[in-house]
Amino acid sequence: MSLLSKFKNDPLFLKILRSSGSLFSNNTLALGLSVLQGVMATRLLGPAGFGLIGVVMAFASTVNSLFSFRMSELVVRYGGEYLERDEKYKAAAVIKAASITEGLVSLIAFLVVVFTAHLAEAHLAKTEHVAWMFTVFALGLLANFNTETSTGVLQITDRIKLQGTINLAQAVLTTLIIAGAFFFNGSITIVLVAYLVGKSIIGLGLFTAAQIQLHKRLGNGWWRAPFSALTDTRELIRFAFSSNISATIIKLFRESELIWVGFFLDTTAVGYYRVAYTIVHFLAIPADPLIATTFPEINRFAVEKAWNKLKSFLKRITAFSFAYNLALGAGLILFGQLAIRIYSGADYLAAYPALVALTIGLVFNYMLFWNRPLLLSLGLPEFPIYATLAAGIIKLALSFWLVPRYGIVAAGALLSFYYIASVGAMVWRGLHKIKQNEDRAHH
Repeated sequence: MSLLSKFKNDPLFLKILRSSGSLFSNNTLALGLSVLQGVMATRLLGPAGFGLIGVVMAFASTVNSLFSFRMSELVVRYGGEYLERDEKYKAAAVIKAASITEGLVSLIAFLVVVFTAHLAEAHLAKTEHVAWMFTVFALGLLANFNTETSTGVLQITDRIKLQGTINLAQAVLTTLIIAGAFFFNGSITIVLVAYLVGKSIIGLGLFTAAQIQLHKRLGNGWWRAPFSALTDTRELIRFAFSSNISATIIKLFRESELIWVGFFLDTTAVGYYRVAYTIVHFLAIPADPLIATTFPEINRFAVEKAWNKLKSFLKRITAFSFAYNLALGAGLILFGQLAIRIYSGADYLAAYPALVALTIGLVFNYMLFWNRPLLLSLGLPEFPIYATLAAGIIKLALSFWLVPRYGIVAAGALLSFYYIASVGAMVWRGLHKIKQNEDRAHH
């Protein structure tokens, strides 16, 4: 039986593809609008202005991640398990705890950005009189006070496709505002407001959609469930703190690239690097829906201790992701310069070497996109911390030496090194754990 025939006759794989496809179709439309936004913003602002907006947005996001407990993972891991066992009272209690915690964290992150805006202006933007931009964009953190919890709720209630619809709505409005700025020669302030509006729509839209699903699945008074319903509080706290540390490490070493480039170089270099990173990051468009839809299935197999089914599932989704990521990666390298010309114009061609360097690491990462969900489902939330911390420290140490000398191509190469080292280690640990569980079951 051919690989294609196996996929066509596999109901679970087809379910994953249907759910992912719904997200993918909306995200593809949102991607198209995102490209259009970039086409207009890069030309309107120039490399330095485009880089400045990137630093402002990345700073708020990074500060939020320092405090974030990645509540979507907690909700999927424990809320999903409780719903699977029809323990609705416990599911409601864990979701309520996640919501309150995330709200407090968002408020703290907002205040930190407000009080550190002038430091960010001096050391990251290196541009006078822009501290207010950091404060204004931080308002988006308040609008996203429940985004992670809501995403987890939509995952465990099989309504994750609503995330794609909301993402598309924000993309439409953001594009309209940036288009207005582009055609009427608007300022950098209008572009910043456009991105803030889009971020707010995502936060408030996900919250509304999740509340509707919670009322349907858990009843109108779900939020009255007492915390005393949770009997494994210590394990929940351990999971949440592990996720927080892991998220902080990931944010510092992997998702704060624009901040580090701004720190080592300047906003013009940030502008070039942001173009390269944005184009390569299109690889995430098909991968993100797969991560969102496969995590609950991986978790279900782990809860049931169905190790053979889990291995078979991982093989099938890896074969699928390997095929399309390899093709997309080759296309990016071959036609990267053309992509840069279309996206941002010839003024940004200096971004191409960084684009090639970034493509290698991101293709490897998205081929094995299930690495972290697998470890979380297997009860190993700490291992991603060790793997990402070790790879991140090496990456950052080398950055002080290489990025000031070789510029953004060194930044791209170091990020690829980080992905290959950390993801490779996490995949090895997850598969080894499955083998240990199998051996234990046979004895």
